[in-house]
Amino acid sequence: MYSSLRNLSSPVPVASLVLPLVEGRVRAGFPSPAEDFVITRLDLTALLVKHPLTTFMMELGGDSMIGAGLYDGDLLVVDKVLKEAHGDIVIAEVDGEFTCKRLFHRNGIFMLRPENPTYPDIRPKPGQIVEIWGVVTSSIRRFRKW
Repeated sequence: MYSSLRNLSSPVPVASLVLPLVEGRVRAGFPSPAEDFVITRLDLTALLVKHPLTTFMMELGGDSMIGAGLYDGDLLVVDKVLKEAHGDIVIAEVDGEFTCKRLFHRNGIFMLRPENPTYPDIRPKPGQIVEIWGVVTSSIRRFRKW
């Protein structure tokens, strides 16, 4: 099964969200002292969205993009105004169905490539309609649901 996108009938425009940000980095190795940390405000929209009127969030379904770090249930930030380029992760419409894949476009060769070796590349056949719907610019993953 190809990665599909859930709830595509009504993509949700991204609204502004400002959250507290503790300055500095959290170590994933040896712990560091937690003293003297500073809290500022971080606008997630400013960080993740360049074109607010053409940016949407979509939920990913499936496992064909796990090699790119995209997993079932991840929220994708998708910009419809960005011009797609070779190597971008894109949302494409193939014969009326949406899919998330990496774009390969070199030397006249066009294909959509999964990031999971168990899935085949999508190479458009003569007469097949393939349209790039948007470019995935970020993803959000929840580790715990409340």
